[in-house]
Amino acid sequence: MTRDEEARAILAGNDRGGYTVPTDGLYPYQWNWDSVFAALGFAEHDMGRAWDEIDTLFSGQWDNGMVPHILFHKVDPSYFPGPDIWRGVGPIPSSGISQPPIAGTFVRWLLELDESFAARAEALVPRLIAWHRWFMEWRSEGGAIVVTHPWETGRDNCPDWDGPFAAIEPVGIESYRRRDTTHVVEEERPLQAQYDRFLYLVKLGAESGWDEAYLREANPFRVADPTMTFTLLRSTRDLRVLAERFGGDLAEIDGWIAAMEAGAERLWNAEAETYDCYDERADKHTGVVSNASFLSWYAGVGDDRMLPQLERVCGLETYFIPSTDPAHPAYEPKRYWRGPVWAMMNLLIAKGLAEQGHGDWASKITENTRAMIAENGFAEYFDPRDGAPAGGRNFTWTAAVWLAWASPTAGRNAWAA
Repeated sequence: MTRDEEARAILAGNDRGGYTVPTDGLYPYQWNWDSVFAALGFAEHDMGRAWDEIDTLFSGQWDNGMVPHILFHKVDPSYFPGPDIWRGVGPIPSSGISQPPIAGTFVRWLLELDESFAARAEALVPRLIAWHRWFMEWRSEGGAIVVTHPWETGRDNCPDWDGPFAAIEPVGIESYRRRDTTHVVEEERPLQAQYDRFLYLVKLGAESGWDEAYLREANPFRVADPTMTFTLLRSTRDLRVLAERFGGDLAEIDGWIAAMEAGAERLWNAEAETYDCYDERADKHTGVVSNASFLSWYAGVGDDRMLPQLERVCGLETYFIPSTDPAHPAYEPKRYWRGPVWAMMNLLIAKGLAEQGHGDWASKITENTRAMIAENGFAEYFDPRDGAPAGGRNFTWTAAVWLAWASPTAGRNAWAA
């Protein structure tokens, strides 16, 4: 079986009828940005199924516009914390937080691949606008987009959260049993102290009924994040193109873009010479160069300030881009977001570099990722030292980005060119 065939088989195996799970066992539900990446993978061979994935995700949108990070379509006791812990208030049992809003960009990409699905794109535009409006109303601090839980960024245990977490005492957490370490070895997963704080923040949100006005004041964790800021800014630029075609308040969208362009500058850490997180409660930068720092080009704020960091970080290990700078004292090459390489982040970074005139770097990242997956398969993430697979196996978004981008045959569509 070729890698292309294997990738299609993984998407089919993780398909639950209208949505995919990231991988069987470890993640048995629909995750927000995982699902959007899956759609791009399905588009390689089944465009209708790609649109189904996006539509199913937005079927869980809350009345306030928020699109949750997990939709619990079917209860599965193998996962913790489940819907009884989250107590989401949407039309489908869900978590109470969101995830990186890449959907606007991917809807535009899907439409560019096949114009015959224009009606489905048009139907999504009001939903996308409502989601982006929720971010701008509740998560904007001077245009930088904040998160109220690390899981919202997708970068669950990255070193950026070490400082904010040190200020949190996770009181009132009931005894619980993690399920993730029954699927993946402990040294590749977050530490128990981090998990206690994850659950404390879930408890705080659930007990408030996910009242954003209350949480804006009461939540001790409020951190402006490059992942959220850069993906929302990029997605809003693409949403503007869709709204210009299908209808929408362009002045409102232009205002969001201008605000986030200013917010991106708030994330520039002049001392560390990088984009990084900003802890709003402590009023300081976190000082970590992460793979999220390199999403600046994807967001269209890609001046050349990050090029020296890119060259330095990519020169430190065999495979890149590591999720945490290998020179950082908290770097752990096999522990989730504290070091490993994530193929789907590489796709976004490479795409941004290519668009901003850095095709040489885009090609280097593409070729490096291609070699890593070709040699080591479709793992959730990879050890940057030798490419060893880590985390879950038969992973949806790794298979999807292979088909859409990293595979030697991916150039057959205009998007990957």
